[in-house]
Amino acid sequence: MPTLKIDDSIELFYEELGSGDKYILSLEMDFPPECTTRRLAEHGYHVFCITNRGIGGSTHIFEDYGNDWFDIWADDVIRFADLKGIDRFVYCGCSHGAGTGWHIALRYPERLIAFIDMVGGPHNIDEAKISYRTALKDGKPRKPMNPEFVDDQAVMERRERNGVYYRECAERETPEERNIDYKRPLIKLETEEKVKEALRTIQTPTLMLGGIEDPISRPDLMIRTAECLPHGKLVMYSGFGHAGPYSEIVEEAVEEAVNFLRNVEETGKVYKKVQK
Repeated sequence: MPTLKIDDSIELFYEELGSGDKYILSLEMDFPPECTTRRLAEHGYHVFCITNRGIGGSTHIFEDYGNDWFDIWADDVIRFADLKGIDRFVYCGCSHGAGTGWHIALRYPERLIAFIDMVGGPHNIDEAKISYRTALKDGKPRKPMNPEFVDDQAVMERRERNGVYYRECAERETPEERNIDYKRPLIKLETEEKVKEALRTIQTPTLMLGGIEDPISRPDLMIRTAECLPHGKLVMYSGFGHAGPYSEIVEEAVEEAVNFLRNVEETGKVYKKVQK
């Protein structure tokens, strides 16, 4: 797979799917074989799946960026778009990847056509400052990220196939990757109240997809964000957790995303044109 050198010291590993000038950019630590972002390329979108700096095939990082991780990741997406000659694009992110999306929406709103946020909260930073990933590494007690059982054999089989991919990623993980604590999105805003104030300023049409059983991007966080956004749509799935919209009910999530993007393209809004 190719890499793109975005400055003198950083190269980003990426995968390019689809073609045309309807661009979707996504920055994630990993893109499992069966995921919503990949599948969008089958619906007329030109998708770039970009790996975060510090992870996998992208340049590894040996310093702690402190509270700047998500700002830096957002800047990386913009540099990537600039070098590819992409002016405006849809950003699609899951979990921490959606965290990057919130930073793009606030720092570079003029570059976004729309934002697809899968299980991306964002977190309530009054509750904690470290990333959920770091909390797991530190042995903090937690609820399972996903229900143990979903009453759909095809979903369970897909979960296992993607699980093989995730286990292989974990086996390849280096010490510098494991030591990254990217903390939480919007942490520089310092309080939950300031996060809500910032969310209210986002004019980008935003689709939020979540799972009722998600202990990370909890339903109350998703609803809080939907209440703040001027142009948002929230869809929550019963019986699914953190992986649901991204890598389990892929067909359903893709259908929601395609419908949402069609509406944005045709009306500039998150809903269909209202008939007079």
